[in-house]
Amino acid sequence: MTVTLEHTLIVMPALNEEASVADVVREVKAKLPGVSCLVVDDGSSDSTAAVAQAAGAAVLRLPLNLGVGGAMRAGFKYALDNGYECVVQVDSDGQHNPESVPLLLEQLGEADIVLGARFAGEGDYRVRGPRRWAMVVLSTVLSRICRTPLTDTTSGFKATGPRALRLFAVHYPAEYLGDTIESLVIAARAGCVIRQVPVSMRARVGGTPSHNPFKAAAYLGRAILALLFALSRPPILLPERKGAPA
Repeated sequence: MTVTLEHTLIVMPALNEEASVADVVREVKAKLPGVSCLVVDDGSSDSTAAVAQAAGAAVLRLPLNLGVGGAMRAGFKYALDNGYECVVQVDSDGQHNPESVPLLLEQLGEADIVLGARFAGEGDYRVRGPRRWAMVVLSTVLSRICRTPLTDTTSGFKATGPRALRLFAVHYPAEYLGDTIESLVIAARAGCVIRQVPVSMRARVGGTPSHNPFKAAAYLGRAILALLFALSRPPILLPERKGAPA
């Protein structure tokens, strides 16, 4: 499958990102000519939706804060309803470099999901302490489940192809860490092929980080619980990649 930007939707979940989202939208449009950009305003209390729309993005406003998982499920449904073949999740805080999007899309010819991995040889992004321990454990277990080496299973920078798009529009999890850990388990058990490519991360332009050092230990426990919860659910079956549509 050859993936083009014209058939790709960039989905940006955003919660109170008025300081950065407009610049990210403009950068996406400048560096990825022909691509469409959807900002899912996840119940923001600031002007995120207005500045994103003014920058040229389509905006989907959620009345309540559903978290990244709920925002992305809405984005997947929007993509499916509007005829897009692929979705690339890009953070609205400026950490993801749009120049890496074509690298992810290239791999969709042989995969259903492609992760932009922060710990695969590119850049100098570092995580320490309990959160790093959790990532190591998750990567080890999920590499076995997904049958491919994965070093960054909690990355929010990822490309989703047609089969996984149909799956996620209905079954994308909204629970804490479900958008990363559980989504990979669901996809792998459904027969999706998962790969990763090395990418570099940048510093946040604005907004508030989703984690801080005081929550690192709690993150470790929650990550393990999220994995156990994902493994406890029955698998969702899809046809072979070249078979009939789901």
